[in-house]
Amino acid sequence: MKNLKTVFFTLLLMTFVTTISYAQRSNIKDYVSIEITPDQEDWNYRVGQQPTFQLRVVRNNVPLKNVSLSYEIGPEKMTAQKTGKSNLEKGVLTVKAGTLKTPGFMTCTAKVTVDGVQYTNYINVAFDAQKIQPTTTQPADFTQFWKNALADNAKIAMKPQMTLLPDECTADIDVYQVKLQHFKNGSYIYGKLCMPKAPGQYPAVLRVPGAGVKKNPAEMVLAQKGMITLSIGIHGIPLNMSDHIYSDLNNGVLKDYAFIHLDDKDQYYYKRVYTGCVRALDFLTTLPQYDGENLGVIGGSQGGALAMVTAALDHRVKALVAYYPALCDLTGYLHGRAGGWPAMFAPRNETLNKKAEKIETSRYYDVANFAPLIKAPGYYSWGYNDPTCPPTSYYAAYNVIEAPKELFVAQSTGHWRNKEQDLKTIEWFCKQLTK
Repeated sequence: MKNLKTVFFTLLLMTFVTTISYAQRSNIKDYVSIEITPDQEDWNYRVGQQPTFQLRVVRNNVPLKNVSLSYEIGPEKMTAQKTGKSNLEKGVLTVKAGTLKTPGFMTCTAKVTVDGVQYTNYINVAFDAQKIQPTTTQPADFTQFWKNALADNAKIAMKPQMTLLPDECTADIDVYQVKLQHFKNGSYIYGKLCMPKAPGQYPAVLRVPGAGVKKNPAEMVLAQKGMITLSIGIHGIPLNMSDHIYSDLNNGVLKDYAFIHLDDKDQYYYKRVYTGCVRALDFLTTLPQYDGENLGVIGGSQGGALAMVTAALDHRVKALVAYYPALCDLTGYLHGRAGGWPAMFAPRNETLNKKAEKIETSRYYDVANFAPLIKAPGYYSWGYNDPTCPPTSYYAAYNVIEAPKELFVAQSTGHWRNKEQDLKTIEWFCKQLTK
């Protein structure tokens, strides 16, 4: 009974804190804001159709008049095709946006200066997004390349080590730091494992991380729903060091790690990462508490990419959730449209990366080339206003998935998600792994 009370109050506290967090975030607004409203409620248009935008500048919920507003409209991440200015004499400006001739996204950006402070806002609207296709192509030896990579990695002894982290344990869940040998002898990946204390067998979930060099917290939410969870880092460093070390690495030797060895498909940084995700599944499936059947993977941004890649490489995965995945259709910029994070072929990186061998390597690591290999049911979620992982890029990957898939679009969100997205995706995920 005492344990039940502890669980109840823990969940109640988490709900309260989460509610406060969402409420606080939703209430953080600029003193002046620019509202951009498309004439389609779902922000979706057909190729050749012309959107109309209404633009207003608002302060204290009241539209401002006689302020100078400028706007730009064009394909996502590309040069604007239409620009203009208005003094907003009537407090609102209606703009006919033009159209797109091929499936993709259009961006409307507006700027205004009020009392010496500049404000900016933008929205993306879709044109036949479900028809966007990848610009990248799958190499002829793509499947064999990854089959060989996994076979080579399987020869390396895992040598798992589990270290209890008493300060992170709860009344019902034990938390461990896990160390697994991987990729070569003496090289490791680290993660935080959450294990229900009650005897029994449970589904297992791999939580894969977003980009950066940082501590990755234990995945407690799904653990509290009765799952074994393993949240991993990808850089081969422990997850219990001082914060400044991660910052130093992120700004030092691991800065722009997504470009490291991009000229060699066998040495590229993400080879270690992709095979490491499978190594993490290998570990989860050895645990005696694992139920032997229900294995899932979940992540957002870089983690969304890794969730999709892991499901493609390892068909033991029974369900995946991917939020706004990175690394999709990387060559988009070479074809006059937005490409996925890390924007390796965007104009700002062309001098460094626009080379035949780097373009070739990207094909072996592009999520759009893994997507057709996914067999597990997946739930995907994103918004249209993502400046980091452009929606053009992740639709290019999503549209070639042949496995069962569901998509929840929260149009106004960017490189973040709202409470409804989490609720829907986690509910779906739990049903898949506990039915």
